[in-house]
Amino acid sequence: MALGVFVTWRGHTINKEVHGGVRAAWFLYVLTVVTNVVIVPNLLNMVTYLHGTMHMGVSGSVTTATNFFGATSGFAMVGAFISDSYITRARTMLLIGPFMFLGYGLLALQAYLPSLHPPPCNTEAELNNCKQVHGGNAALLYVGLYVSALGDGCIRACLPSLGADQFDHEDPSESHQQSSFFNWYTFGISFGGFVGLILIVWLQDYKGWDIALGSCAVLVLLGLLVVAAGLPFYRNQVPQGSPLTRILQVVLVVAFHNRKIEVGEGLEEAHEISTEVGTGYIGSLPQTNSLKFLDKACINRGEKGDWSVCSVTKVEETKIVLRLLPIFISSVIGYISNIILFTFTVQQGGLTNTRLGKIHVSPATLFIIPIIFQMLMLAVYDQFIVPFLRRRTGYSGGITHLQRIGIGFASMILACVIAAVVEKKRKEAAVQMSLFWLTPQFFLLGVSDVTSFTGLLEFFNSEAPRGMKSIATALFWCDLGLASLMATVLVDAVNGATRRHGHRGGWLEGASLNTSHLELFYWVVAVVGLLGFFNYLYWANKYVYQNNQRVANVVPTLDQD
Repeated sequence: MALGVFVTWRGHTINKEVHGGVRAAWFLYVLTVVTNVVIVPNLLNMVTYLHGTMHMGVSGSVTTATNFFGATSGFAMVGAFISDSYITRARTMLLIGPFMFLGYGLLALQAYLPSLHPPPCNTEAELNNCKQVHGGNAALLYVGLYVSALGDGCIRACLPSLGADQFDHEDPSESHQQSSFFNWYTFGISFGGFVGLILIVWLQDYKGWDIALGSCAVLVLLGLLVVAAGLPFYRNQVPQGSPLTRILQVVLVVAFHNRKIEVGEGLEEAHEISTEVGTGYIGSLPQTNSLKFLDKACINRGEKGDWSVCSVTKVEETKIVLRLLPIFISSVIGYISNIILFTFTVQQGGLTNTRLGKIHVSPATLFIIPIIFQMLMLAVYDQFIVPFLRRRTGYSGGITHLQRIGIGFASMILACVIAAVVEKKRKEAAVQMSLFWLTPQFFLLGVSDVTSFTGLLEFFNSEAPRGMKSIATALFWCDLGLASLMATVLVDAVNGATRRHGHRGGWLEGASLNTSHLELFYWVVAVVGLLGFFNYLYWANKYVYQNNQRVANVVPTLDQD
């Protein structure tokens, strides 16, 4: 780690014995848990709130919830740009994160005061007589939602990158801890969702939405206060200026302007200095042979200035970003089956016998099952599997990032095949099928999240230029958002294609899953996943890592506590 890149919250040089490490990461783990206690149940129950309390139509409720998720990803890019360009990640979270508290506070106030929401009404029995939220109250609803999305998005973009900054990937022992950080960060998301689906859902059902949303606001505030308490212990990366400006200087101005000039062996390079502002690195990067046309940006034609000639480091930084794009796009396709399987597996569970002995599992609680699998597997993976593989492969994470992601995509293909067989058996069963038949699907969903979710997050963060870590994390969340959008497009396309071949609706347009053809749709998803997997393998095989994932000295994994 180049110490000059990182400073304390007061701008002083860091001391590795005092700043960073597991102690600093624990403050971030707390925020991860409490924010997901809030995010997961509210995201899953948002349609219920909008339809049941605000009396919006089902289509309008779904659209609003989808737009909210998309806005969160968009705001993540905003927060990432600010933290990479102008202020540190910790300060970005503490300055913009409180908007999440404010948003939930506004939503709680609206749910509490009768004058700010429609009167109670049975939307199932008398929907036409229910008064939908409108006017100023509707405006307040949207302000509350999107203000909270602003704070949530900025926290999502900055928190993983700030956590990774606490560990030096060039130090063998700390490189192990950096890999473990992403595992425990994902564990924190799962654990927070687990607690939220019990606590927050219970408050929503039995104490009212005003109490539930107010509790969410308080939890967010407490989480931000914990992060603020950790300020004296963080390693903060010094912002390096706008990364988008650097890319534009290379691609749109210099390389384009010099496009007719041949790149010779004696290419005159821009002067590199060890503390060059805007490169995102300390020292120069070696010139690579990929994307050679961008090297023209280094040709000095006698003019001065960043918009006339670029450094080799700046050009190589741009190359790194462009090399990430094929993995980004192929991962969107590979993640479609995960989104679809998660959604429909829970719906399948609602039609099975959900009694586990004397305990009756409600449909809403079924989301907890894949989360439990994920938490258990993350703990086993980090504490046992990774150390075992590390001793044999020499990789700090046991296997490479792209191998880990590929395992997740492959598990989703297998899960879709199993899901198709189980769904066919469920529809043909004379008696109601037990919930236990869905165990393989839930297990493979957990495998996918342990591998592809965490692998993608760690891959984007570790491979991105130092001055674009937060933007890389935001790209990860955009990956998930685009996969969700593509899943919706696939459902609509299949329904449209199958609707034309009969008098009934499409495969997924039945009144329930019993009258739909989910088993056939699962086979389509498996084929799409297989094609996406081959596409991913092609680009993963061509990818050349920017950072060496092997460790010089293999040492035992340090505990997280």
